[in-house]
This record gives sequence, C-alpha cells and structure tokens, in this order.
Amino acid sequence: MGGMDKLAWPIAGRPLLAHTLAAIAAAPEVDAIVVITTPDRRDAIAAADWLPPSVRAVVVGGERRQDSVRAGFAALERVSPDEAGSRVVLVHDGARPMATTALIGTVTAATLEHGAAIPVLPVVETVKRVNGDRITGTVDRSTLVVAQTPQGICRDVFRQALAMTLPAELVWTDEAALLEACNIPVHVVPGDPNNLKVTVPADLARAAESLAPGERRQRHGIGQDAHPFGPGSPLVLGGVVFDGVPRLSGHSDGDVVLHAIADGLLGAAGLGDLGRLFPAGPSTPRGIASSEMVATIIQRLADAGWRPAAVDLTIVGARPRLSHRLEAIRESVADLLAVPWAAVNVKASTGNLDGSEGAGRTISTLALVTIEARP
Repeated sequence: MGGMDKLAWPIAGRPLLAHTLAAIAAAPEVDAIVVITTPDRRDAIAAADWLPPSVRAVVVGGERRQDSVRAGFAALERVSPDEAGSRVVLVHDGARPMATTALIGTVTAATLEHGAAIPVLPVVETVKRVNGDRITGTVDRSTLVVAQTPQGICRDVFRQALAMTLPAELVWTDEAALLEACNIPVHVVPGDPNNLKVTVPADLARAAESLAPGERRQRHGIGQDAHPFGPGSPLVLGGVVFDGVPRLSGHSDGDVVLHAIADGLLGAAGLGDLGRLFPAGPSTPRGIASSEMVATIIQRLADAGWRPAAVDLTIVGARPRLSHRLEAIRESVADLLAVPWAAVNVKASTGNLDGSEGAGRTISTLALVTIEARP
C-alpha cells in the first residue's frame, strides 16, 4: 500500500476498519467480536467511538497471521466462554469491509453442519505456470478457487487444531491452511464477488464507491518547501525557467513550487512525503526535473483512485520579481496537473524584508492542494 495504513483510511467519515466491524456486527449470528491489531494501534482502536457494542476485546497480535489468530482466539475464550465448544468462530480480514450478512449467515450455517467452512470464488482467468519470463504450462483451473473470509470453524475443532504439534516453520495464509495441515476437512460455500479485500491503493476507491455511493469525495493537503540560492543557473519555479537568475540549491532542480505541490498531493492522498519517495541519494538522479517527480506522484494518485483538482500557491522571496511571471507559472502548473487554469491560483510575496526570504537568500512556497476521486 505504499506505506499507508489502509485500515485507517477514512471513508464517509470513519476508518475502513470501522466499516468492516459494522458489517460483521450487523449479522444476527455474531455475539462477540475480538479485534487483533499491532501494539502501537491497540490503545487507539480500543478507545475509538466507532467500535460496535459487540466488540468485547482489542488485543495485540503477532508477527504472523497464525500468531495473531491464536491471540484473538485466546481472548475470545476469555470474554465469551463456550465450554461445550459447539459455537462457531469466524475469522475475518479487517481489510474486507463489504462482507454481507447473507454471506456471514451462509458460512455460519455450513460451519455448524460440517465443522469448518470457507467462502470461495471460482478462478475465471486462464492460469499459466512461468519460469522467469517464459510460460512453461497451463494450469487446470477447474479445481482451483480463491478463498475469502470470514472463515468459520466450530470452537471445539479450532481448539483441536491449535493444540496439535505442527512444524514451527509452517505458515498459514488462512485458517483453512491450518485445518488442512491437521487433516481436518473444510467445506466450501459460494463466496461473494463484491467481498473486496483492500490490497492495493486503487481498492480504496472501489470500497469508497460501495460504502459511500454518490458521495462527492475530496481530500486536501498542505505542502511547504524552501531552498536557498546556490551556485549556477537558471532558476526554475513551477516548471518555468528564469534564465540568468541563480538557481536554488538542492539534489533536484530546486523547484520549490513543484516540491510544495508534490508534498501537498502526497499528503492529501495519504501516500507519505516527497523525501521518502525521492530521497537525496543515489536512487534519485542529481538534477532531476521536479516536473518528472510530480508526474510520478500523479500516477501514484491515479493508482490509488485520485486525481489533482485544484491548487492555491503562495511563493515568498525578495528576488527575483515574479509579478510578470505568475501567469506563466499558473499555466505551467495547470498543464502539469492536467487541471483547468482556473483551478490554479498563484500569489507572490516579497517576505516583507523578514527572514531569509525577505533578505533574498531563500525562496519558499506554501501549497494548498485539493484532490478528488477519479470517476
């Protein structure tokens, strides 16, 4: 996900995890929920006002899925005892916010009947086996399925599986894999194609369209950058070249206008910051054009389901005089962001003789950026 926390991503005013929990809590079969999370998120989630009443505990998981599931099951045993072990335990991905009550009911009923059940979807694409960049064969997909969650296990069956001694290096990618390793049969039921697991940034836009249909979605970000003047020329601001004017120092071309816009775009989309994406080191070519960096960021936004919508810029510096070049900067920025010229506003200030900008040693830019969901 490019470093973003997908479970905290806001959709209709609530994090994605809140939608997942609400979907599970809405099922009449669900009596108690345990949330398993990381140590640094545990307290915040436990105190959240969007937790359904059926959440009985928020606990810390482990490095592997099976460690987290084991911790969650132990907590469930404490907060919702079932001595007979006849009740169903459902294990669900926090990144699946669109599980329906119908699917949960189907999995629960099949689990009560068979001891364990999972929802699956058929593989509809042709599957190839490859070695490097060469195809070595076609896989028979008639016996292949894609597993979803929630996955159901009767509590006594789960206890039996967890009590078995298995090789320490075994890694479960889901609960069915544990049961397979214990030779416990697992029943399958039809899954739901809309039961999306948010995995890549573009999935966030798909989830938002389903969970908040018709909502006009915009986000805002603030970007700020400053560079001192350095040796050499020319100066570049907003992609506009100022011939004969000293350049701004930096690993790139020093374009503080585009750097501020870039940070604003990344901030609005929750995709980190410019320094992490383009560190001042060997991985970033020295003197790289800031327009190339912005183009890369716009593509990242597109992958996450967003696009630039508007930007308001304030450039601060005592030199050079910018009043006669503001319209050129505006047009350059609008063309780079692929927005109408009217969606870009550019202002300039001399810094009122204050600080390094007012003394003519530095130019800084503040950018307020708006992005919107791609149609």
